[in-house]
Amino acid sequence: MLTKEYVTELKHRGNGDISSLINSQRDVRSINFILESLGHLPENFNPNFLYDLLRHNHSQVRLNAVKNIGKLNGKSDIRSLFNLYKNETDTNVRREIVSSIGRQRNPANKRILVNFLQDKDPKIVCQAIRGLLVFEKDNEVKKYLRPLVNHPNEMVRTIIYKEYFSKDNKNKNILPHTQTYNFLKNVVINADVLEALKVVPDESVHLTFTSPPYYNARDYSIYPSYHAYLEFLENVFIETHRITKEGRFLIVNTSPIIIPRISRAHSSKRYGIPFDLHPLLVKNGWEFIDDIIWLKPEASVKNRVGGFMQHRKPLGYKPNSITEYLMVYRKSTEKLLDWNIRSYDYETVKKSKVADGYETTNVWKIDPCFDKVHSAVFPVELCKRVIQYYSYKGDLVFDPFAGSGTVGKTAKSLERMFFLTEKENKYFEYMKSKDKNQNLFDNVKTKFLTLEQFRKEVSK
Repeated sequence: MLTKEYVTELKHRGNGDISSLINSQRDVRSINFILESLGHLPENFNPNFLYDLLRHNHSQVRLNAVKNIGKLNGKSDIRSLFNLYKNETDTNVRREIVSSIGRQRNPANKRILVNFLQDKDPKIVCQAIRGLLVFEKDNEVKKYLRPLVNHPNEMVRTIIYKEYFSKDNKNKNILPHTQTYNFLKNVVINADVLEALKVVPDESVHLTFTSPPYYNARDYSIYPSYHAYLEFLENVFIETHRITKEGRFLIVNTSPIIIPRISRAHSSKRYGIPFDLHPLLVKNGWEFIDDIIWLKPEASVKNRVGGFMQHRKPLGYKPNSITEYLMVYRKSTEKLLDWNIRSYDYETVKKSKVADGYETTNVWKIDPCFDKVHSAVFPVELCKRVIQYYSYKGDLVFDPFAGSGTVGKTAKSLERMFFLTEKENKYFEYMKSKDKNQNLFDNVKTKFLTLEQFRKEVSK
C-alpha cells in the first residue's frame, strides 16, 4: 500500500528505489502521489528518473517532475528543463519550469531567465523577473528588467515600478498614518466639494463613502452633458485620492439611471453610471477591490415592468431595478494590507473588530430610506456596515456629497470622526437643524462652516 511514510523511507535509501516504485505503477494517480510525497530531497538522492518523467504523456506528472527537479539545490539539469519549456503546451508546466530554474539562484542561469521575459504569458514573465531579482545589483540584469516598466501587462509593470522606480516621497510633516488634522474632525462644509478639497492636506482621510448625485435626475444635479457629469465626478475622486491615506478605501454607491423620454415620439435614455465611472477611477490610482450589491424590496422601487405585464411582447421587457452597486476601491499602494492594520495599536484593533452577525456575501439586503427633505437618503444600516468593515475607531470618514448627513451621524455613533461637504444650502441647513434639535451627531460639538470659514480654520 502506498503511503507518505513508505515513500519517505525509500527516498532516504538513495539507491534508486523511488525510480523502481514509480516504474511499477500502472496508473497516473499513484505516480503523482509518489512525486507529491517526496518533500525535501536529500543530498544522495538519485534524480535521473525525474528527467525521464519529463517525457510522460500526462501533464500533471510532468509538472510534479519539474517541481522536484527544482528542489535539487543547484544540481538541476537546466538544459533539460529549457528544452521541455520550448516544446511544452501545458501552461502550468511551463510556469513551473521557469519557477524551478529561478529557484536555483545560479548566475549561470541569468541568460535563460532573460529569454523567458519575451514569453506571451505574463505569469511566466513575472516568474522570470522573480528569478532575476536575486541578481538585482547586476547591471546586466537591470538593463533587461528596467524597460519592462512599459510592459503591456499591469502585473509586470507594477513589479518593475516597485523594484526600480518607486521612491519614498513622504513629507516628514505628514501626520502619522492613524491620525488626521483637528480642523477636519466633525466638520460640515457648505461649499462645492472641489473648492473645499483645494485646502485639504494630502493623506488626511481614512475612508470615503458616498453616493454621487445622479445625472440630471434631481433638481440639485443638473449638468450640461453626461460627459460633463462624468468629468466632474472624475475630478472629485482625483482629489479624494490625493487626500486619502495610503492604501485606504473609497466606496461609491451608485446605479444606472434612466432619463425619462420627453414624449411618446422619443425614447428614454439609460446611463450605466457605475460602469462608466469605473475606468476613470482605475485610471487615476484607485484599485478595484469588490462590487457589493445593495438589494432592495421590489415594492420600494419604481414599477418598470407594468407595461410588459400587459402585452408580454418580446423586446419590451424592462425589469424592476431593485439593486444598487457599492463599488469598493483602494488607493493603490505597494504595501500590503497588513501594513495598514499594524499602524494601529493593539487596543484600537481590538475595539474595532467587527462583531458576530456580519454579512458574509456581496449581496446586502437592506430596506431603503425616505426623507421628506432629501429624496436620496442612505439607510443607516448601509452606512454602519461600510464604516465598520472599512475603518477603525478614531478614523476620519469623508462624504463629499453629504446630503442629509447620514454618513456623519453613523460615523460618530461608531466612534469615528467625519468630514462632510454639501453644496446645497437647504441640505446644509437641514443638517444644522437636525444637529440642534435631534442630536444628529450625538451631542458632540459639530462645526458647520462656510468655505471662507473653513479656509480660515485650515490656515490657523
